[in-house]
Amino acid sequence: MSIPIGMELAHTARVVGRAFDERLAAAGGSRPTWLVLLALKQGRTRNQRELAAAIGIRGATLTHHLNGMEAEGLVVRRRDPQNRRVHVLEMTEAGEAMFQRLAVAAREHDARLRAGFGEDELAQLRDLLVRLRRNVDDDASAASVV
Repeated sequence: MSIPIGMELAHTARVVGRAFDERLAAAGGSRPTWLVLLALKQGRTRNQRELAAAIGIRGATLTHHLNGMEAEGLVVRRRDPQNRRVHVLEMTEAGEAMFQRLAVAAREHDARLRAGFGEDELAQLRDLLVRLRRNVDDDASAASVV
């Protein structure tokens, strides 16, 4: 009897995710730190609410991560002068340096994942992963790549 595709995918996701987390840790960071810095770098968000939505982390969990990142000097939070209830986020110089280290780690991890695959195979893999997501997610954004 073959392993159900969902179980195989879940196992693969755990192994790949663990390897990525280890690569980020070796560079001095973590996946939440990478996600926050990447979103800030890409300019997709400026405040905590937008950031939580962009990276898929609940507000309270994000606040916990941001507290640590602010203590490390990676980000600063300021009140939005237009709306004092909103915190605007900015990456510091130390945050930029961390982003660069983690970007190298992310590229190395990606290269490791791509090893032994041709471009046609990678394109097919992307298509298959999108189809799997669409099979279980009715959201129109399921095809978007983070």
